[in-house]
Amino acid sequence: MPGSGLILGIESSCDETAAAVVERGARTVSSVVASQIATHARYGGVVPELASREHLRAIAPVVCAALAEARIGLGDLDAIAVTSGPGLAGALLVGITYAKALAFASRLPLIAVNHLEGHIHAVLLNERESDAAPEGRAGEDRADAHGDSALALVVSGGHTHLYLARPLGGAWSYTLAGRTVDDAAGEAFDKVAKLLGLGYPGGPWIDTLARFGNPRAVPFSFAQVKPKAHLGGKPPRTKAAATAPIAPLDPRLLFSFSGIKTAVLRHVERNGLRDEALRRMSAAPVHPRPPQTRDEALRLCSQQTLDLIASFQHAVVGDLMKKTFAAAESLGARRVLVTGGVAANRELRERFAQEASTRGLRMLFPTLALSTDNAAMIAAAAWPRFLQHMFAPSDLSAEPSLALR
Repeated sequence: MPGSGLILGIESSCDETAAAVVERGARTVSSVVASQIATHARYGGVVPELASREHLRAIAPVVCAALAEARIGLGDLDAIAVTSGPGLAGALLVGITYAKALAFASRLPLIAVNHLEGHIHAVLLNERESDAAPEGRAGEDRADAHGDSALALVVSGGHTHLYLARPLGGAWSYTLAGRTVDDAAGEAFDKVAKLLGLGYPGGPWIDTLARFGNPRAVPFSFAQVKPKAHLGGKPPRTKAAATAPIAPLDPRLLFSFSGIKTAVLRHVERNGLRDEALRRMSAAPVHPRPPQTRDEALRLCSQQTLDLIASFQHAVVGDLMKKTFAAAESLGARRVLVTGGVAANRELRERFAQEASTRGLRMLFPTLALSTDNAAMIAAAAWPRFLQHMFAPSDLSAEPSLALR
């Protein structure tokens, strides 16, 4: 049986170095995140080699800060959890190597956690904390406060997946229901923002500026993804094909965001908005740079650009809604979880919540802090595994295309 119920989580799958201490999968004791946005912003996206170097610099200070914030030492922990995939290979290896060394030196069990499962447990952690279970019992005698299945949309810069999540024998099982066949939704946000001369990451810029435009000014649309007859039922060679094969999936639940990126590019070219984007960049007093504040961006963006931004966001959120609620209806799920970095989007939260209320579904989001990559979600996801003694082998290594099951 567990002692303190405290698990130290470590997350380093992409461009955040994070550590957190969570009690019994239900109470965040501490959470520290070192962001690399400033490092990657000048390149308009994450540079894997730079990400690995930054993780090497930050990993020890971040873990020490999480323990200090929790006012505990390694001897107070029950286990150490770490993200083993999916993600950037070099970035994952930094966290895994450090966690393995820490677990070995402290004689603590090591728990490997799938990054996507972590995002799902970010919502469940928030739900458990909101339930305010009696101290000392939170999470110990149940896998989940409500005990029923949930349809989870994991939507971020690297992932757009639908899973049916089921509590099973104290742990959780996951069935893939839908996924993107090309770009993730968050990636589309970032690339459209970059095309328009806005900053990185692009999602917050799009979300901030969209409210000042007309969401119906540009009629973007999504076609249903159709099976490719020439493949004979085999999955196409797309991004993350090993992580989430698409051949067995309902085509109605497949996402594709490469087309809308191209549509935005064509609209920019037809309407002379590329020159406007270049003027935004050149408006910097010394070196070309994106706008730094909302007010600066509003001064530099024409109404036509704001309408384009609003229309793009409205279309992407609409497509995510359409397929998520279709999956919930098809699978009989009464709870819908939306998590990942894009779950912080204001319009997404408002429209999903309204639609769920109309359909009589329970709609759950993580807090804004738990939407982006963090280690509290990793420690929370590790708790059911700890109770089941599902510990990592000594030869644990990074799995950049790790599937969630």
